[in-house]
Amino acid sequence: MKAAFIYTEEYQKYDYGHDHPLQVIRLKLTYELLKAYGIFEKEGIEVLEPEPATDEDIALFHSIDYINVLKGIDSGIHPSNLLNYGLGWGDNPVFKGIYEGSLLVSGASLQAARMVESCEVPVAFNIAGGLHHAMAGRASGFCYFNDPAIAIADMVKMGKRVLYVDIDAHHGDGVQQAFYDTDRVMTISLHESGRYLFPGTGDCTETGEGKGKGYSVNLPFYPSTGDDVFLNGFYEVVLPLAKAFSPDILVTQLGTDSLKGDPLTHLELTNRGFSMMVNEFKNMGYPWVALGGGGYNIINVARAWAIAFSIMAGIELPDALPEEWKRFLKSKGLKGPDRLRDNPSEKKDRTEEDWAEKGIEFIKKNIFPVHGI
Repeated sequence: MKAAFIYTEEYQKYDYGHDHPLQVIRLKLTYELLKAYGIFEKEGIEVLEPEPATDEDIALFHSIDYINVLKGIDSGIHPSNLLNYGLGWGDNPVFKGIYEGSLLVSGASLQAARMVESCEVPVAFNIAGGLHHAMAGRASGFCYFNDPAIAIADMVKMGKRVLYVDIDAHHGDGVQQAFYDTDRVMTISLHESGRYLFPGTGDCTETGEGKGKGYSVNLPFYPSTGDDVFLNGFYEVVLPLAKAFSPDILVTQLGTDSLKGDPLTHLELTNRGFSMMVNEFKNMGYPWVALGGGGYNIINVARAWAIAFSIMAGIELPDALPEEWKRFLKSKGLKGPDRLRDNPSEKKDRTEEDWAEKGIEFIKKNIFPVHGI
């Protein structure tokens, strides 16, 4: 296989609610767009049904107490202290299927990781994954189980060294916390500054502790940062650290809420800039586990992830969007642009550049020497 795409219509059953920012239809929109392009009919491309994780898998990162709370909710048991687990309020509503759906998403990421680790496929993409905010004992930021942390912990258990790169607009705080004190995992998060955006973390000074000192890397950006500045940070920080760390496995969180027009964030990347980073991930040549993540402009999500998977599969997609997909959008009461790719971004003033340069300078001074750069 050239690339595996892990997807199931079962994802649509686990709905956060009509008014919630995280709309699961974005997953189906992505699948339908790729299907309309005919990419799943190409040689070497496989669409695979996910296999649910087990409690034992989930316990690689999460506490048994927290797992049992989510399991109980599916059985109709709602403890009085839900808020202690980050549950039952706007970001993290409770609903029947919360545990079952979370097992399915986490299982898909584990499946992707195990396929890549065993060399069945060079890259596997679980678009439902990338739920990077969940902590060991609580939900956070729309995330119930932290599938990246679970999948990475599974690979570390098998003796692998893992590089995790997160380009979601929000800081990958849950994954960072999971591996903050180890040198077996390097976490790199490029995100909008926590001064302006949830979860309020991800400053450059968060660099790890103990054996992990220098293995947690954060580059926060000023609101309105676009392609040029974000990509410069990517090239200056991610590429040299990836080469120096030389991991066994690459895991990427490809949140699309860093794109211009997202209703919850303030960055202004285009999917052209996004695709340039995806190309760089492919060019690294490491076995690659690709995960989804944030993204609340659902048309942007589908277009960006379709481009991402086409790069993984080595297939160039035409810029004109398929009429079949446009009809599908119309049937759902949705409308989008006629083109797959965004226009190039416009240059901004120096505020974004100056802000990013300070972060890059800090990383080069404090992180690079740890890795002999």
